Order: sequence, then C-alpha cells, then structure tokens
Amino acid sequence: MTLDDLDKRILNQLQQDAALTNHALAALVHASPPTCLRRVNRLIKEGVIARQVALLAPEKVGAGLTAIVEITLDHQATERQIEFEKLVAHESAVKQCYRVSPGPDFVLIIQVADMAAYHALAHRLFATQSNVRNVRSFFSIVRSKFVTSVEVQ
Repeated sequence: MTLDDLDKRILNQLQQDAALTNHALAALVHASPPTCLRRVNRLIKEGVIARQVALLAPEKVGAGLTAIVEITLDHQATERQIEFEKLVAHESAVKQCYRVSPGPDFVLIIQVADMAAYHALAHRLFATQSNVRNVRSFFSIVRSKFVTSVEVQ
C-alpha cells in the first residue's frame, strides 16, 4: 500500500491523539471531513492502523515496576522458540516480547506492581521452564522517554 501526503498527515495526527473527532482531524490535516473519514476507514481496513488504545500511566494503576528481561533458551529450535512465545503471550504482565539476534534469544518488557510481583512472575515463567537457560533482568529507575508513534515514511 502506498501512503500519500494526506495519509501521512492523518497517521501522524492520530498517533498523537486518536480521540480526535473526524471533524477536528479533518481540520488539522486540511481535508474535508468525508475525505478524512474515508481515508481513516481505508487505513483501518488495510491494517495500517492496527488499533486505537488509551495509554495509561502505569504507576497510577498499580504497575509501577518496569523490567527489561533478556532470556536465553537452552535449545533454539524454531518450535522451542514458538513454545516460549506462546508461554509469555498468555501473561498479561509481559507487555512486549522480541526475538532478537545476536545475544539473548528474547527481550521482554514486563510491567508489574513491585519486586514481589516480579519475583512471582519470574518463578512462573522462567525458573520452572526447563528450556530457559539464562535470565538477565534490568529494572527501570526512571523512564526518561516513552513514545508509541512510528515515523511514517
């Protein structure tokens, strides 16, 4: 799918505030409301806009500890990696999971209430799994930058 200038303006505005009304969005991107609505619907249909969500302040909702965790598996066969991905996919505290190379096999971003909650999760997800060889955890002291926008090109 090719994105033209108007598509890019729409996407950039929606990444800043997806709660904009169609009329407000149309005014910001210099398009008519019907044109803007058609474009947004097309971008949703084509999968460019995957979903629209509210971003919460984790510390305000009892999830103030962020852990960045490196996982190395004992066996890296594709089916074993998929098995691990399925395991963490069902855990709501795991916010992001990346298969990476080189280095560890996975990097996880985890959001929990506190160190006790992290310990329970680590025991459940890592310590009891026979294929997890190494776990290296880093804990966020200060989040100095957090954005969800993607540069539209």
